[in-house]
Amino acid sequence: MNEIVLDPGGTADTKPLPVGSVGHRASGWWGMMTLILTEGLLFAYLLFTYFYLAANSDGNWLPDELPSFKLSGPNTLILIASSVAVWFGERGAKRGSRAQLVIGLAVGFSLGTVFTGIQIKEWIDKPFSLAAHSYGSTYFTITGFHMAHVAAGLLMLGVLTLWSVMGYFDRRRLAPVSIGAVYWHFVDVVWLAVFFTFYVTPYLR
Repeated sequence: MNEIVLDPGGTADTKPLPVGSVGHRASGWWGMMTLILTEGLLFAYLLFTYFYLAANSDGNWLPDELPSFKLSGPNTLILIASSVAVWFGERGAKRGSRAQLVIGLAVGFSLGTVFTGIQIKEWIDKPFSLAAHSYGSTYFTITGFHMAHVAAGLLMLGVLTLWSVMGYFDRRRLAPVSIGAVYWHFVDVVWLAVFFTFYVTPYLR
């Protein structure tokens, strides 16, 4: 998009309009923080439901086969690595390095996609379904809710990667990058809480 400016002689001249807000704490950033607070409370309610049902069960709360770390362990490390990659890319944007920004976002997007594929594989391999029992209901509801947030985050990272390749951001105008990064870090933190709840606490009983 161009800005049309008239010089004193009446001749029209065009100058490219800047893309994005100056800095990274723009109004959109605060809006994202509000969204994260809201979604964080929803996850807290869902996880509370899990612990409430577990505390009031008759001893048959867990399935016969305890959750395995075979897929969930490496998948957790993959998601953490994706968050590190996005942080690396955002750091590059603040330094004015387009290459570092593109690499960081692209790697974060790729690792997030791998995480999604492994999570779907684990869903398929589960010996129980959503309607099997209350444990199954909470497991598929909460991990599914998290996966919806992962999908939204991947959409953001995909668009941000494309825009970065096109040169939309620099060290002054990087608000969308910071907004997308903080959301992806939120998705990562939520997964750690979900992972601890469903994969670690069953072994602590």
